[in-house]
Amino acid sequence: MSAHSTTASALSARLKNALIWVFGALGGILWGYDTGVISGAMLFIKDDIPLTPLLEGLVVSGLLVGAMLGAGLSGRLSDSWGRRRLILAASGVFILGTVGACFAVGPASLIVSRFVIGTGVGIASVVVPLYLTELAPKHVRGGLTSLMQLLVTVGIFVAYVTDYLLADAQAWRWMIGLGVVPAAVLALGIVTQPESPRWLVAKGRSAQARTVLTRLRGDAGAAGEELAEIERAERAERAERAEREPLTLRRLLSPRLRPVFVIGTLLVLFQNFVGINTIIYYAPTLLTDIGFGSDGAILANVGIGLLNMLMTLPAMRLIDRKGRKPLLLTGALGMCAAMVLLAVTTLSGLGYGTLLSTLTLLGIALYIASFAASWGPVQWVMLPELFPMRIRAAAVGLCVLLNWLFNMIVALVFPSLLHAWGAGVNFLFFAGTTLLAFLFVRRLLPETKGRSLEEIEQELLRGRADRRHGEHAAPVSSGAGAAH
Repeated sequence: MSAHSTTASALSARLKNALIWVFGALGGILWGYDTGVISGAMLFIKDDIPLTPLLEGLVVSGLLVGAMLGAGLSGRLSDSWGRRRLILAASGVFILGTVGACFAVGPASLIVSRFVIGTGVGIASVVVPLYLTELAPKHVRGGLTSLMQLLVTVGIFVAYVTDYLLADAQAWRWMIGLGVVPAAVLALGIVTQPESPRWLVAKGRSAQARTVLTRLRGDAGAAGEELAEIERAERAERAERAEREPLTLRRLLSPRLRPVFVIGTLLVLFQNFVGINTIIYYAPTLLTDIGFGSDGAILANVGIGLLNMLMTLPAMRLIDRKGRKPLLLTGALGMCAAMVLLAVTTLSGLGYGTLLSTLTLLGIALYIASFAASWGPVQWVMLPELFPMRIRAAAVGLCVLLNWLFNMIVALVFPSLLHAWGAGVNFLFFAGTTLLAFLFVRRLLPETKGRSLEEIEQELLRGRADRRHGEHAAPVSSGAGAAH
């Protein structure tokens, strides 16, 4: 083969890989858009559809209940249907739910439509990262998890900008309905993309897997080597599968696995109960309560979305340099300080004015910056690192389901608590939970930076997590970067 031909093949392979990332990005953006758009839309939905605080919470949390269902179903469906086909199905679910919400005429139809959208979000939260991980070349696989978190924040930011641009017209139906556009593009684009070669090998279709790998890598020799590695792993997995019992909750709670499962559960619990959902979902409502007009509140929300997106970038850079625990500890302290500032500002009786507005925006900005640079991306990196290889997929899936459950509880309960107690008391509560999150990380969470997955597994299952390892981390191992 000539040098020109080889170069052309390599360029073609890079283009094909780039398209996969583009459509994967659409999955993350969809997730973020449908999660974030409701914050601005809620200001105007209440003018058309009467909502009590409980119904308002149900509109927001309907998406989260659907996400639990989608996440719970996606593991088994992705194994039987294939990754690509399930992403296509998720796109259809997104479109169906978005159209329903756009034309909703009452609380019931709006809540049901948000539930349908949430089912698509739950599927996307599991299968899109899985698909990208299985198709990505080795040299870009390690940073995938943090990148997906960045793309979710991009979707939230786009939602906030859309809310702002349509605020004057109070066009909440268009705010929600425009989510159809990226969903349709994702559906059309994913049809042109290949199936995961790993799924093809698992189904005994190695010849098709070889074709896919050759297209993606642009080198038949490299594709053959990668295929051989996949086939060896699949044979080993089949042999192990025949010997082991299936993963059940009882097995996760066994003395050997219970400490790891408890750590994973507490990680997703604190990520939701430090109060991020109250800011993402209800920031415009909080701002209008202190005197902002609807336009001003939504414009401030655009700034919040931009800050959330930009502060994810340093986390992606620092997570393998400084470690997971330092980011989480610093983030927890920053969030605690922000919540204390918001509580003092709200309870001080300053009344409406420039000082109150400035301090409130400062508190929200400090909170968002602290979360986005720490707890936002780090959870998704650490969850796969914590669990042993034999149970990793199923255990992470269960933790993601619990993540959506905790998310739903906060979103459902907060409007009623805000109505009953006011914002100040709620901010004090979240200041307390962020302090507990700090203590959890300091006392229980192991440092995983620079350690292979096998080293982490041996240390955790022996129950002797080395809390000082962050000070004496070994050089980064290739296994440590293979995050979800």
